[in-house]
Amino acid sequence: MKWFLIPALVLFLAACTANPKGPGKGPVSPDFRFASLAKTEVDQVADLHMLESLSHLRTLMEKLYRRNPREWKKSGQASLEAAVARVFDSDFQQTFPELNDKRGIDALYLCFQEDFSGDRVLALVWGMTTMTLAAYNDKTDFYAWDDLDQQKLYNAARNYEISAWKLATNRDSQGQPFLLSNEMNGEVRNLSFEREFGKLIAEHDMLAKIVAGRTNRTVVRVVQNLATAIFLPLSALPR
Repeated sequence: MKWFLIPALVLFLAACTANPKGPGKGPVSPDFRFASLAKTEVDQVADLHMLESLSHLRTLMEKLYRRNPREWKKSGQASLEAAVARVFDSDFQQTFPELNDKRGIDALYLCFQEDFSGDRVLALVWGMTTMTLAAYNDKTDFYAWDDLDQQKLYNAARNYEISAWKLATNRDSQGQPFLLSNEMNGEVRNLSFEREFGKLIAEHDMLAKIVAGRTNRTVVRVVQNLATAIFLPLSALPR
């Protein structure tokens, strides 16, 4: 294609997206956007993984608040739905004074500190949500020029594992769990929390492999004893 034809092609495509449907033009996918032309297959996969991750985290928050209704009341919210909405119906740039404005793994640790008197569900889910965003370089939409880091995605998967373990096993000085989650009462087994964590772990391990394959980089695997594991960092990782 001649170089001087490229501007005309760009204008033509832009016009198509601005007026996607008209008499005699036939059906056009409503999901088509001009910006999609700048997305690789990996970018589209990353978009889907991000959306799925936020959906799983929202579901976890709803389930945890149902099992632990005292937590959303600590923040003075009018309802469970309002407590969830203030996290997920936002641009994720807000801060929460009851968490001392902490994000990521700093917020995660609050959930399992006995002297923390705030909303533990908020600390856990806000911590995981902002940790997830950090794994995607604080983006929710990806293009060919974006550079995902396979190590951040891998570390995020390990941090989900650690969060799930702590949620299921950590106890306060009275022997009580910091938050109620999975339930095993005789033959009644509620492992829905574990399943949501499992989805998050699997999705991020898979995306880490995809990104590593595209960039020819190696994932440094970390082996920890879950009983004593620490959350892995997601910032300033070496290449």
